[in-house]
Parts: sequence; C-alpha cells; structure tokens
Amino acid sequence: MNYKKQLFFSLSLLLSIAVGSALAHGVDDKTRSFLIGNEGAAFVPFLYIGAKHMITGYDHILFLVGVIFFLYKPKDILIYVSFFTIGHSLTLLLGVLANISINAYLIDAIIAFSIVYKGFDNLGGFQKLFGFQPNTKATVLVFGLFHGFGLASKLQDFKFAKEGLLTNLIGFNIGVEIGQFLALILVLLIISAWRYSESFKRFSTLANTLLMAAGFLLIGYQLTGYFTQ
Repeated sequence: MNYKKQLFFSLSLLLSIAVGSALAHGVDDKTRSFLIGNEGAAFVPFLYIGAKHMITGYDHILFLVGVIFFLYKPKDILIYVSFFTIGHSLTLLLGVLANISINAYLIDAIIAFSIVYKGFDNLGGFQKLFGFQPNTKATVLVFGLFHGFGLASKLQDFKFAKEGLLTNLIGFNIGVEIGQFLALILVLLIISAWRYSESFKRFSTLANTLLMAAGFLLIGYQLTGYFTQ
C-alpha cells in the first residue's frame, strides 16, 4: 500500500469511527426498553450492555489506541490500562450512586479532547512546543475519571431504583472491562504487526495526527449539541 493510499485509508477509517461514535454512542432502542422496564438485580444483562457499550463507544477506544500506541511491553500496557480502568470505574460508580450529574454533551466533549491530547502527546507536542512532558500515567488516570462520568451519564437518564442498583453497576462495569479487553486485543494485533514494517514511523505520525483530527471532529459535534439542545 503506497503512502497516498495509506493516507486515504487511514483518514477514511478514523473519520468513519469518529462519526460512528457521535451517532451510535448512545443507547439503542432495544437496550433503552430493557433499562426502562428493568426492576431489581440483573447482573448478566448489565454485563452484556456494558461490554456492548464499550465496543461501540469509539471515543473510549480511540483514546486507548493513543494510550497504548507506543507501549511495547505487556507490563507497561497493563499498568496504563489499569490506571484508565481505576479512573473510569470510580467515577462510573460514584456518578450513578451519588447522582452526580454532568451534562452529557460537555462530558463527551472532554472525552473527545482526551483523544486530541493523547495524539498530540504521542507526536511529542509537549516537548517540541513547551519543553516538558506531563506525567503520562497521571493524565491517563485523570482522563479515565472523565470517561467514567461519560459512562455514568448514559445510565443516569434511566433513574434506576435503588434495589439491585449496586449489583447492576458492578455487572455493567465488568462488562465495560470485557469490551475494553476485546477491543484492545484487536488494536494491539494490528499495531504490533505494523511495528515490523518500514512504514511504521510514517504511519505512526499519520495515525496520531488523524487521532487528533477525529477528536476535534467529536468536540465540534458535542459542543454543537450542547449549544443547540
């Protein structure tokens, strides 16, 4: 695949993912009907919904692509993904149980900004423009907190009864981790295979530039929704 074809393919893929994230990241009608009608504990259905939500939540996946892009050791991948998991698990539970409400458009705009941030970081933007490097583990944890509030905002719309709520949230959160794991396996296979190609350095610059472009597209979409709601 020559460079121009590579550019077109990568741009088309990431922009399609970004648009898909904007349009499909909500709750589908079947899931909505279940959540509205559910009473009491339903661990397995919530586990499934959590896994499906993460797999279709392309903004979360795009951020994680940026996080693991230049991580080569399994130990490093585990550490960074764990920081992200701790962050979003805490605020997912806190947001729903404590009824901490954040406008869904604003929180999704912040999540989109996390994609821009990570692409910029991977391109060495902080070192080149500002002469310093932020703590990467801390930023992954902090953005994980915002991603968790994003997940919580999707559930808060349904005004769940207290009975079985904690069980359902734990099931949803475990499902999110399962979906995250499956998505990351696919991403790691693709990136790992490309690392042995001579085009990887050029591809990595292109891919992270397109991550930023996708993030800006999502920011624009979410802010437009916020100001026109």
